[in-house]
Amino acid sequence: MARIDRIADPWGTRTPYGPGEDWPVRVDTFLKEGVSPQDVDRWVPTASILHSNGDGMDIAVKDGRMVGVRGAAGDRINRGRLDPKDLYAWQAGASPDRLTRPLISRDGALVETDWDTAMDAVVRRSRELLDEQGPGAFGFYTTGQLFLEEYYTLAAIARGGIGTHHLDGNTRLCTATAAAALKESFGCDGQPGTYADIDHADVIALFGHNAAETQTVLWMRMLDRLAGPNPPQVICVDPRPTPVARMAAVHLAPRPGTNVALMNGLLHEIISAGRIDRGYVDAHTVGYEELERRVEEYPPARVAELCDVPEELIRRAAGLLGDAERLVSTVLQGFYQSHQATAAAVQVNNLHLIRGMLGRPGCGVLQMNGQPTAQNTRECGADGDLPGFRNWANDDHVADLARIWNVEPERIPHYAPPTHAMQIFRYAEQGSIRFLWVSGTNPAVSLPELSRIRKILAQERLFLVVQDIFPTETTELADVVLPAATWGEKTGAFTNADRTVHLSEKAVEPPGEARPDLEIFLDYAGRMGFTGKDGTPLITWTGPESAFRAWQECSRGRPCDYTGLSYERLRAAGGVQWPCDQDHPDGTERLYSDGRFWAAPEYCESFGRDLVTGTPVEEVEYRFLNPSGKAVIKSAGYLPPHEMPDELRPFHLINGRTVHHFHTRTKTARAPQLRDAAPDVWVEMSAADAAAHDMREGDLAEISSPRGVVHARLRVTGIRPGVLFLPFHYGYWDLPDDAGRTRAANELTVTDWDPASKQPLFKTGAATIRLLERGGGDAPADRDSEAEPARSRTALADEEPR
Repeated sequence: MARIDRIADPWGTRTPYGPGEDWPVRVDTFLKEGVSPQDVDRWVPTASILHSNGDGMDIAVKDGRMVGVRGAAGDRINRGRLDPKDLYAWQAGASPDRLTRPLISRDGALVETDWDTAMDAVVRRSRELLDEQGPGAFGFYTTGQLFLEEYYTLAAIARGGIGTHHLDGNTRLCTATAAAALKESFGCDGQPGTYADIDHADVIALFGHNAAETQTVLWMRMLDRLAGPNPPQVICVDPRPTPVARMAAVHLAPRPGTNVALMNGLLHEIISAGRIDRGYVDAHTVGYEELERRVEEYPPARVAELCDVPEELIRRAAGLLGDAERLVSTVLQGFYQSHQATAAAVQVNNLHLIRGMLGRPGCGVLQMNGQPTAQNTRECGADGDLPGFRNWANDDHVADLARIWNVEPERIPHYAPPTHAMQIFRYAEQGSIRFLWVSGTNPAVSLPELSRIRKILAQERLFLVVQDIFPTETTELADVVLPAATWGEKTGAFTNADRTVHLSEKAVEPPGEARPDLEIFLDYAGRMGFTGKDGTPLITWTGPESAFRAWQECSRGRPCDYTGLSYERLRAAGGVQWPCDQDHPDGTERLYSDGRFWAAPEYCESFGRDLVTGTPVEEVEYRFLNPSGKAVIKSAGYLPPHEMPDELRPFHLINGRTVHHFHTRTKTARAPQLRDAAPDVWVEMSAADAAAHDMREGDLAEISSPRGVVHARLRVTGIRPGVLFLPFHYGYWDLPDDAGRTRAANELTVTDWDPASKQPLFKTGAATIRLLERGGGDAPADRDSEAEPARSRTALADEEPR
């Protein structure tokens, strides 16, 4: 056993392995100082909650309190390894500033109250608005961090109880394009590949996916393949010199906003060289000829000019992709948070379709998620879609859902595409939404153009309910705050980015009067008296396990079929991949292995959208295009971003994550090791740009856009010239009350979104920068992978190869 500082070394020690071999086990453990494994009273099974990887783990409990965690050695996802956030962030649950009692606004201030008073206020305002304005006055904005049972209950309340069209999650910010791209290509959400494909691949391409910092354990798996015999070649597409880029055989650093042009150039080269599987294309796809015509417009010389990438690198990357015998591609925010997000992500699917590389070991697409339970938000209908991947434009699907919920089909709004998050906030701004219930998220820091969002949330005419575990910038603006239990304090199931379902068991009691989110939703449904069409209660379940069984019936016969699972099965087996039903009793490792897709017109989740305008494709059009339900190859031409750098604002501005923090740091900044690893915001700039502006490492800079300003210390890196990077985690809850609003990256971002997925743009904006004051040393940046960073005794974790 070794003791490793996992702040200084986020990925730990290598356990090399070769192609086709099992990934070796390495169990990571971190216990509170003074506690040994022998002291632990019990280990409670769960999975990671601070990223989308879904790593199996156990919570150590002593005297009724969490005292540490360890990775689950037998789990198919991580084989015992843990992300640094998982190792340390559990400590946040015991923070003294947890919300432990409901709060209600009185004379402009939040004061403590009891649950009956808080819920009576919520119910009273709900009934008033239902009478005055009807269901359209209600909006629900949830998260990617609740459990499956909670999302399904929320969807039933919003759609079947209230009858509102306005329900979405903050998954709109991180995973909406993953879902949209899968629906466009395969007719339905659902990850084709599996993490186990890494074990077999000879080429791994990461498109806008800094796996080293966002899916840390998945990156450990890739690092271990790279350290073993016959390692895969890695291709990285990212404008920053990330740890992934440093390990890549080819690093493409395109100009922000040019991903579609780059993908078209790669496809041009692969098709021109005849490196396609024509038999697979003819048998299993529609639309290839249009793609072939489209990419003729993108020879490498033109793409090199559009993307500002050397032509030779484009040819080398295309050569690797075209020659790969087992290709794995992963996609994330570098593609998803741009103005042509879905169009770019779909081209990655096209790459696999024309090469016939799906459904076999080592041949998979992973359109990644950003949050731990984002997949459940989508499956259960809490993200704007209907539960069970049902198609809102298919009357038979709506009728089937109405049968399950025992309501008339007209109760479930389906007259138009469901309202996405950005539109929900616009409706609130315009005054048609008067009641907004925010659960488990912090839009006052995470949404674009924060000055606008704060004004929306602070409106007197808007009744704002916020359900969370800590005071945040959003709870400050609420009319009612409901204290929630968190991971480890409640039981429920959740599903990761490769469709693996885990059960997370309750380990300790929540503090004070905090309640599980499911209990809060059930309380609201009961007080509102929601009923089905025969007068019986709409919500028939009373706890997590009965809610899971209700969800199973909703999933029956749909792509995400859970009917072969149960709490008992998950306790015994650990993670299992859906679909898991009578035909797939052991779950399903890879989708589409037989070349058949969930794309038949009568079964698909979506008929698709125009990738340029976002207009939904009509059913009749889809039936004409794809009558037999094949995979759809959709092409797209490059369009420049809406906001381009100019003389006044000469830089592209992008923002993103860092390895030691999650979202708005409400959990990770309350763990001392993670807080101290990256204590404050910084801005990254190239050495050439820094020299041109007479700026140095550690200088205090002002970054400005048409929306606002941010003050941050400068970090000089190898980022491509002309680009500035800000981490998006930093808000204001840990600053003095009189601190200015100049810290959050989203003070600068634009209110705009991808036309198909409706995902906001965090990677295409313009900004300028100027020196505010000289610094005296390093920026407070996360220096995860730099040589010999400082070691911390309090961050030492155990590693045990087995």
